Formats: sequence, structure tokens, C-alpha cells
Amino acid sequence: MADSARARRLAVRIRQIVSATIEMQIKDPRLGMVTITDARVTSDLREATVFYTVYGDETQIEDSARALASATGVLRSTVGKQTGIKFVPTLAFIADIVPDTARELEEALERVRHADAELARAREGAEYAGEADPYRRPVEDTDDDLDANPDDPDEDGAAGDDAVPDDVRNGLDTAPQPQQTRSAP
Repeated sequence: MADSARARRLAVRIRQIVSATIEMQIKDPRLGMVTITDARVTSDLREATVFYTVYGDETQIEDSARALASATGVLRSTVGKQTGIKFVPTLAFIADIVPDTARELEEALERVRHADAELARAREGAEYAGEADPYRRPVEDTDDDLDANPDDPDEDGAAGDDAVPDDVRNGLDTAPQPQQTRSAP
């Protein structure tokens, strides 16, 4: 087994070599605007997967895939000559879906931005359906009992000390009390 760092370095080198070879040496008319986006090498350095994108429609993508498949031998021999390794990995070309996924994601984000802008425009002239603070809170009594005026009939519903006679207030009842007589046994 090879070191994973060596596999990464070889993958970077393969990506550079394949990209330059496609640009300079491969003259297949089926080959469209191909961009090599990534290369990955297995840990045993026996197989390399090269990811590519094609600028164009579906027919150009299919034609480019066929052109890369037919040029695999030339590309592998070029990789072997330029890297100088004992065993040259086999090359497999796979169309990269990351740019397509990124484009779809950008389109989805643009739709969301448009929907947010519409909501912001609709919200500009809108008012709350209810009160500004929709939560009910208990009414707090701001009056202190110590500061209350006992003569004020509006406070606590009491009429004050004037409504109670002085003798009742002082604990004296002026009404005549029946006298109890004790009879002797």
C-alpha cells in the first residue's frame, strides 16, 4: 500500500498531465470544451478516476465522453512518461456533477431571494392585525398601600373612615345592652 499523501500528489499530477494533454495533443473533433475538475487515485495507485465537465448540451457531453474513452490509451501513456512510476494507473473518466448541482443550488437561492423580496414589498404597508404587543399581561397595581389615602372613596372601593361611625370604629357600641340579672339559686 502506498502512502495516502503520495496518492494525493499523484492525483494532482495526473489531473495536470491529462488537462494539458487534452488541450495540446488530443485533436479529436468530438472533444468539446472539456475541463478536468478533479482526479482521484486509489491507495494502491492502480486506478485513477478523472472527473471532467463539458460546456455544452447533452450531445456535446456524450460526444466528449466517447472522445475521452477513445483517447484513454494515449492519455495513460503520457501520464506514464511524465510521472515515471513503475505501474501507471488505469484511467476512468467520469462526468462531474458538482457544477450542475451548484447551478441548481444557485437557481434555488435566486428563487428564494425573489420570494423574500416580494414578501418585503408586501410587508411595507402592512399593519399588525391586533395590538402591537399581542401578549396579555396582568394589570400591575402601581399604587402603594402605604401611600394610599384612606379618605379617598375611589381607592379599593372603600368610602374611608367617615363612613364608619366613630364609636364602632373605636370598638364602642352605643346601643343599649340588655342587662343580665342573676337569679339567686
